[in-house]
Amino acid sequence: MFGLLGSPATPPPARGDELADARARAAAMQKQIADEKAAIAQLNALQAGLAADIASTKHQLAGINADLAVVKTKITRMSNRIKVVQHTYDDLVLELEMLDVEQARLEAQERDKQIELAERKALLADRIRSAYDTNRTSMLESFLSSGSFSDLLTEMSYYIDVGEQDKLLAQQVVQDQEELASMHEMVVATQAHTDELRVTTASQKVALNKSLKGLKDAKAELRRLEKETQRNLAIQRATYAKVAVNKKHAAKALAAAAKAQKLLAGRIADIVRRQSQQGNIPSQYNGTLAWPMSGNVTQNFGCTGFSWEPPLGSCAHFHQGIDIVAPYGTPVRASGDGVVAYIGWNYADGPDPAWIVIIAHSSGLQTWYAHMTAAYPGNIHQGSMVKAGQVIGHEGNTGHSTGAHLHWAVMLNGDFVNPRLFL
Repeated sequence: MFGLLGSPATPPPARGDELADARARAAAMQKQIADEKAAIAQLNALQAGLAADIASTKHQLAGINADLAVVKTKITRMSNRIKVVQHTYDDLVLELEMLDVEQARLEAQERDKQIELAERKALLADRIRSAYDTNRTSMLESFLSSGSFSDLLTEMSYYIDVGEQDKLLAQQVVQDQEELASMHEMVVATQAHTDELRVTTASQKVALNKSLKGLKDAKAELRRLEKETQRNLAIQRATYAKVAVNKKHAAKALAAAAKAQKLLAGRIADIVRRQSQQGNIPSQYNGTLAWPMSGNVTQNFGCTGFSWEPPLGSCAHFHQGIDIVAPYGTPVRASGDGVVAYIGWNYADGPDPAWIVIIAHSSGLQTWYAHMTAAYPGNIHQGSMVKAGQVIGHEGNTGHSTGAHLHWAVMLNGDFVNPRLFL
C-alpha cells in the first residue's frame, strides 16, 4: 500500500520568470545609469565650453574695436551649440519623467507582491495548522473509521497530496521573498537614481538658462554695435556720394593718390633706413601693438565695397588699414614704442592732404595714423622717441575723409598688412 501511495505526483516547474525579469531590469538599469552618466559628462563639457565662449564673446564686445563680423560668426556657432545643449537637456527631462513612471510602476508591483506573499504565508500557516490537527489522528483510527478499503486509499492519497502541495507552497513563498527582495532593491536603486538625476537636471537647467541669457545679451549688444556702425557708414557714404559725382574725376584721383602714396612710402622708407643706420630704430620689434583709439570699426582691412578705395590684387577696391570712428578730437595714442618717422601733411592725397603720423617700431615695421587734426602734441616731431600709449595726435577729418575718423594702418617690410595680426 505504501509503495503504491508513496510516489507523489510530479510537481509543476518552479516559477522563476518574475525573479529573472527583476534581475534583467536591474542589469538594464545599471547600463542605463552608465549611459546617462556618459551623456551628463558630455553635457557638462558642452556647458563649460559654451560658458567659456559666451564669456569670451562678451569680452570681445566690451573690448576695444570689436570685429563684429567675427563676433557674429561666433554667436551663430554658440546658438547652434545651445541647440545641442537644449536637446540633450530635453532628453534628460524626458528620461526623468520616464523614471518617475517606472518608479511608480515598481512600487505598485512591490505592493502587489507584498500582498501576494502575505496571502501565501497565511495560507501556508493555515495548512500547517490543519495538517498538525489532522496528524494527531493515527493511521489506525483512520483505517478503523473508514467504511471500506477504497475509502482508506482515498484518505491516504489526500494526506500525501496535501503534503506535496504544502511543499510547493512553501517553495513559492521562498521564491516570492526572493522576488520581493529583488523588487525592493530595484525600487531603492531607481529612487536613488531618480533623485540624483533630478538634482543634475535642475543644475543643468540653471546653467542652460544662464547660457541663454548670456547669448541673448551678446546678440543685443551685437545689434547695438551693428546699428551704430551702420549709422557711421551711412554718414561716410553720404559724404562720399557728394564728392564722387564725377566718376571719371574720382577714378583719376584714385590713381593719382595711389601713385603719390607709393612715393610717400618710398620717402618714409628712406627716412627709416637712415634712422636705422644711425641706431635710432631697432632692427626688430619685440612685442605686440595696441589699439591707438577706441571706437567703432567702420572698415576693416581687406576687400571692400567702398568704391573710393584703390584696387589691389583680385579686389576691385581694397582697404589697407582699419577705420575707427569716435567723437571728434579723441586722443590718438602710439600703438607701440618707436621713433616718429614722419609727422605732417600727407601730400600724397593731393591738394586736400590729411594730417598723418608715421611711427617706425623697427627697420621693417611701421604704423600709420591718418586724418588727424594738424598738431604736434607734446612737441613731438620727426625723430622723436615715443612710448606705447603716448598721445601723438587727435582724431580729425583732414584729407579725403568722409567724416571724423582715424585710419590706422600697419606696414611690414614695405607692404600694408592686417593690423589685427599684431594686437
